[in-house]
Amino acid sequence: MPLVANTDLPSFARLESEGSLVIPRDTALSQEVRELHIGLLNMMPDKALEATERQFFRLVGESNQIARFYLHPFTLKELQRSREGREHVDRYYKSFEEIQADGLDALIITGANVVDPALDRQEFWDPLIKVVDWACDKVTSILCSCLATHAVLQFRYRQRRVALPDKCWGVYSHRVVDRSHPLVAGMNTRFDVPHSRFNAVTPQQFATAGLKVLAQSDEVGVHLAVSEDGLRLVFFQGHPEYDANSLFKEYKREVLRYFSGETDAYPPYPENYFSLQTRAILAEYRDRVAAARNNGGDLPLFPEQLISPGLDNTWHDSAESVINNWIGQVYRLAHPG
Repeated sequence: MPLVANTDLPSFARLESEGSLVIPRDTALSQEVRELHIGLLNMMPDKALEATERQFFRLVGESNQIARFYLHPFTLKELQRSREGREHVDRYYKSFEEIQADGLDALIITGANVVDPALDRQEFWDPLIKVVDWACDKVTSILCSCLATHAVLQFRYRQRRVALPDKCWGVYSHRVVDRSHPLVAGMNTRFDVPHSRFNAVTPQQFATAGLKVLAQSDEVGVHLAVSEDGLRLVFFQGHPEYDANSLFKEYKREVLRYFSGETDAYPPYPENYFSLQTRAILAEYRDRVAAARNNGGDLPLFPEQLISPGLDNTWHDSAESVINNWIGQVYRLAHPG
C-alpha cells in the first residue's frame, strides 16, 4: 500500500521522484480499503494447471497484507484438455464472457506449452488476441508471463520471437536497469529469476517496440519490461512465480522422455540451480538410467528424497516485491478516490 505524505517533509517528494508510491494526506483520508479483482488467464496444460494457479495466487496473496484480493481464473475453451482438466475448469473457472460482464482490476496471463514454434498457428492465438484487446481497453494492467509475452509482442508490436540455439533453462542473475520505475521500487539492484524457454524476444526487439526494459540479464536478456505508458502491459520473460522444485520437476520430465525414447539426448542440468552434491547424485543416476534404457530394464527410482531438501529458492522475495509494487499501482489507479 502507498506511503502517506502526512507532512511537507522533503523526503516524501524525493521518494516519489525515485518511484515510491506516495499519496497526499487528504487523498488517504478519503479512501477506503477496497478489494481488488484480478483475473488469471491460465493457458497451461492440465498437468501444470493447478500448480500454476497456486504459484500466481501465492505471489498475489503474499504481496500485500492489507488489500483484499479476489482472484478469478479462466481459460480459453479452444485449448485441448483431458476429461479431468475440463472437469476442473468447468467446476472452478469462469468463462471469458463472465469475466467481461463482471470486470477486472488487473489480469495475469500465463504461458502455454506449444509444439509448433509459430505462435500464430496455435489454437489459442485468435482467442488470446480477443482477451488482450478487451483487457487493454477495460483493465488497469495486464501482466504477461513468458509465452504470453512473446505472443503479445508479436500481435501488438510486430516483434516475432527468435529461436535460441539451445534451451534457456536455469536460474540467472538480473540487474535493474531503470531504478526510477515504481515496479522495481525497493528491490535489490540484482536478483535471480528462473527461465525455461526455447525462444526469446531480444533487447533490440523490446527497444524497437518502444517498450521500457526494467531488468535484464547479461546471460539471457530481458526479463522485465513495461509498455509505453508504464503499466498497461507488464512483460515477464522468465518465471518468477516458480516454486523451488519447478525446474527439478521439468528436469525429471526430460529424464523420462529420454528413458522412453522420445529423445536420444540425456537432459543437461538447469544452469545455476543444482548444487555440486546434487549434480554428483544425478550423475550417478544418469548412468543407471542409461544402462536400464540400453538393457531394456525398468526406470530406476528417482533419488528425489536426497535432492529436494537441497533445492534453494533465490528468487521468491524479488518476485513478491515486483508483484507488490504492481498491485500497489493497480490499486492506486483503479481506486483513485
